[in-house]
Amino acid sequence: MKSANCPTLNEVSLDHTGHFVPDVEAARAALVDLGFTVTPFSAQVQPDPETGQELLTGTGNICVMLPQGYIEVLAHTADTPIGLEFKAALNLRAGLHLSAFGVADAASRHAELVRDGLDMRPLVHFSREVETDDGHETAAFTVARLAAGKMPEGRVQILTHHTVSTMWQPRWTHHANRAQALQGLIVSSPDPAGAAARFGRFLGRQPEPFRESGPLKEGLRISLDHGAVDFLPEPVATDLVGVAVDPGQSCFVGLRIAVSDMSALSALGGRPEARQIGSSIALPFAPALGTGLWIFETAQGGSAG
Repeated sequence: MKSANCPTLNEVSLDHTGHFVPDVEAARAALVDLGFTVTPFSAQVQPDPETGQELLTGTGNICVMLPQGYIEVLAHTADTPIGLEFKAALNLRAGLHLSAFGVADAASRHAELVRDGLDMRPLVHFSREVETDDGHETAAFTVARLAAGKMPEGRVQILTHHTVSTMWQPRWTHHANRAQALQGLIVSSPDPAGAAARFGRFLGRQPEPFRESGPLKEGLRISLDHGAVDFLPEPVATDLVGVAVDPGQSCFVGLRIAVSDMSALSALGGRPEARQIGSSIALPFAPALGTGLWIFETAQGGSAG
C-alpha cells in the first residue's frame, strides 16, 4: 500500500530523526508535555551472524509515531560498537544526532552507494519488539549506514521498513497537539553548500536555494517525496535557535512538525520561551531532549487556528 511511510521505487522520504538522551523517561515527560503520544520503551536487537541469537545493538528507544514519519529518542543499553558510538556522541551533547531516510529497497540503494564510492558500513537487519493491542510483534527493518565519521552531523542512514503496520499503529499516531508529519530536519552549518552537497549525493537529490518569510528565512533545501532537509548558515540557525548548538560544526538543530490545527497549540504558543513567527510557532527543546528547536507549522490542508 502506497503511503508516506512506505516509499515506492525511486522515492525518498524523511523517515525519522533521533535524539540521543541520558534519561529516556525525562525525555518522555518532555514529549508528553508538548502534546505528543509516546510509545513504550523498546530495546533494539540484531541477530548474531553465527548463531542467530538476538543480541542488543547498544541502544533502545521511545518514539513519537506521526501519520507521516516519526521522532525517535534513543538511550544506551549495552557497550556494543553502536552503543559506544552513542555514548561518545552523548558526551558531546544531548540532542539530535541521527537522520534516517526511507527508501523502497535499502539493500539495492546500499549497493549503488558503494559503487558510487561512498564509504558505507555493511548492510544490517535490525528488529525490536513492539507492543500491540494483542501482545507483541516484531518490527523489522533493513538499514544502510554511512561509515562512522563520514557525516559530522552524526549518524546518517537509509532504511526500508518491512512491518509498516506494526510500526505505525493507529493508537500511537493520534496526538493532542494535532501533529501530522515530520516535515523537515534543520541543519546548521558554517558551510551549508558543502553540507547540502554531501547529503544530496547520499540521497540522490539536488539541493536548491530558498528564501521565505517564515522561520527559516534563507538557506538550501533538499526536497524529498515526503519531507525535506534544510541547511542554514550558522548565523541564521543561531539566531533561530537562540544559541549555537555546535559552534563551527555542521549539526542537526531542529525539526519542523506539520500540525493539522494550529489552535491545538495555543497553550504552547503562550509559553514565555515560545515565539510566533508568521503562522508558525518556534519552541526550544526541553533540556531532557538536548539543545535545539521545534517549529510547528500548518500542515497542507490544515487550519491556522
